[in-house]
Amino acid sequence: MRCHYCDRNAEVAVEKDGVKVGVCQRHFREQMEQLADSDALANLEEELDIDGPE
Repeated sequence: MRCHYCDRNAEVAVEKDGVKVGVCQRHFREQMEQLADSDALANLEEELDIDGPE
């Protein structure tokens, strides 16, 4: 599987509703940084009921 954003091999793949998308390590990190800078990550943690480091 190839990265959704470039032509590298996908190292991470996510599937939802039968649609599978892969990303390379670089683009995975970029997406995680964007999530960390937004409220989306906090909302996801709350939705999944994830406890942070104690």
